[in-house]
Parts: sequence; structure tokens; C-alpha cells
Amino acid sequence: MNAIFIWLLLIAALLLVEAMTAGLTTIWFAGGGVAALVCAFLGGPFWLQTGLFAAVSLILLLVTRPLALKYMRKGSGKNSLDLMIGKEVLVTEKIDNLQGTGEAQLEGQYWMARSDDSDQTIEKGEVAVIKSIQGVKLIVARKNKMTTI
Repeated sequence: MNAIFIWLLLIAALLLVEAMTAGLTTIWFAGGGVAALVCAFLGGPFWLQTGLFAAVSLILLLVTRPLALKYMRKGSGKNSLDLMIGKEVLVTEKIDNLQGTGEAQLEGQYWMARSDDSDQTIEKGEVAVIKSIQGVKLIVARKNKMTTI
């Protein structure tokens, strides 16, 4: 009966970690724990339980994880940052890459901004277009410089 309690605790802990991380890392070991728990219920020796835990966990990890990750990536398209590319922003602080200054407003939010052309400054009050996003910085170009959005 002691082994059953151990496997139940291990499964609960692994599922808790998986719920907190959602990274598909411990769910496979929880599956191995279920196999070991079933073995414990059937009265199997502890060495067999641990062997089943290791084998089932490894098999699940190697076989189903790549499929699950592929399925998860398949559904992902553009994220909210990707959807910002091409939008117009109002420059609220002069953008000067050499000075390391620049700020732009997009939909009420203020972002650090840099020019896509290091030699070009964009003055406060001008309209720019987002070319890319690097971390928390918008990389922008003057609106009239853009040929396509």
C-alpha cells in the first residue's frame, strides 16, 4: 500500500509541475507513474514498478512528444506582435539611433523605437511604420520612405 501512495504523490507532483509550466516536460513521466501505479495495484514488486515507470516514461517522451510539439506548432500562426508589423505609429520622441533615443505611440501604448536606417533620424510628430520588433523596441521607417506595407 505504501508504493501506491508514493506513485500517487509522484503523479500529482508531476501534473502540478506540468500545469505550472505547460511546456510538455513532465506529462510523459506522469504517464510512466500511472503505469507504475497500475502495477502497484496489481501487486507487482517495486523493482517492476520502477522499471515500468522508466520504460513507459521514456517511450512516451521519445514517441509522443515530437508529435505533440508538431501539432502545437501547426496551430500557431502569427502572434500579436507579428500583427503589429506594418502599422503606423506616432513618433513621440525624436528617434536617433546614434543617440539611443526614440519613442513611438501605438494604440495608446508607448514603445521604445529605433529607425531601420541608422543614419536617419525621425522627428517628434512624424508618422512612421513598424518594420519589425526586437524585444521591446519597435524598428520603424518614415511613412513616406515605405514603398509597401
